[in-house]
Amino acid sequence: MYEFRRNDYDVTNSVQVSSTAAVKEAVRELFAAGWPGEPFDRVALAFEEFERLFCGRMPGYHGVDTVYHDRQHSLDMTLAMARLLVGYEGSVDAPLRFGAERAVMALVTSLFHDAGYIRETGDRQHFNGAEFTLYHVTRSARFLARFLPSIGLEAWVPISTRIVHFTGYEIKLSQIQLADGRDRKLGHLLGTADLIAQMADRCYLEKCRDRLYPEFVLGGIATALGSDGIMQVRYSSGLDLLRQTPRFVRETRAERLDAEFEHAYRHLEPLFGGKNPYLEAIDRNLVYLHRILRAERWRLLRRNPPLFTSEENQLGEVRGLMVNRLKAIWA
Repeated sequence: MYEFRRNDYDVTNSVQVSSTAAVKEAVRELFAAGWPGEPFDRVALAFEEFERLFCGRMPGYHGVDTVYHDRQHSLDMTLAMARLLVGYEGSVDAPLRFGAERAVMALVTSLFHDAGYIRETGDRQHFNGAEFTLYHVTRSARFLARFLPSIGLEAWVPISTRIVHFTGYEIKLSQIQLADGRDRKLGHLLGTADLIAQMADRCYLEKCRDRLYPEFVLGGIATALGSDGIMQVRYSSGLDLLRQTPRFVRETRAERLDAEFEHAYRHLEPLFGGKNPYLEAIDRNLVYLHRILRAERWRLLRRNPPLFTSEENQLGEVRGLMVNRLKAIWA
């Protein structure tokens, strides 16, 4: 079923996750199945505004210029979130269900969970959104606080701006205050969707090597000054990042997906006959990576995934910024 999966399609090879319109319709169908008769208009409007923001047509913003966290990633993640929401809603008792209004808020939060990577037009200090990496979730929360009232979801601002932090590492999850257990569960689903959509991407390995590493350089993650003033190198190159990817996936699954998020990915199983195509795709990526690492056969990484940023040649520009940053660091 998934053998000939296309590079910008979801794990089922049925939804083009680089297309805002295609994902919107897929999410609309899921929403109608999960909450029959409930209005979808605010989610549809959020998709339209998402397209404007990420494509650089929203006044005051440049559009997305991060090459790993591009438009496709946010759409892929939102589709995964919609599936998790519907799977959860149909498998729990009535008191635990989210309801349509809470689900709408969660889908909008998912769409804009990486809005914090997008630069404002008045910003003269930053040259790429990856420079916000270490605090981009806080910036996403600020965007959501401004955006939600525009579509009639102002009452959900305190919840949305908290649960979005389940997609990052800026706040310890135990410190996120949520009075309703359903909202914490939303956070688990949101964080799960973000992780599994990335790691299940057909081109995850190439994107880590060619796109995530430059973002890590620009965001201050690849290298950092230690307390002793000595430069610490976490990732020396895109290939070095790939060498560390098996451990990252293993630890992420154990510590986040299984422990902190309480196996929330299992809520996909009712939609797929007891199977989980996301975990299956992640496993395939790891098997392929282990095959490469055993003999350092990097030529096997030959996919050239399309890029969905607001400007053309964004990858070339980011690589140039990365080289300049590395030169400055070692100078």
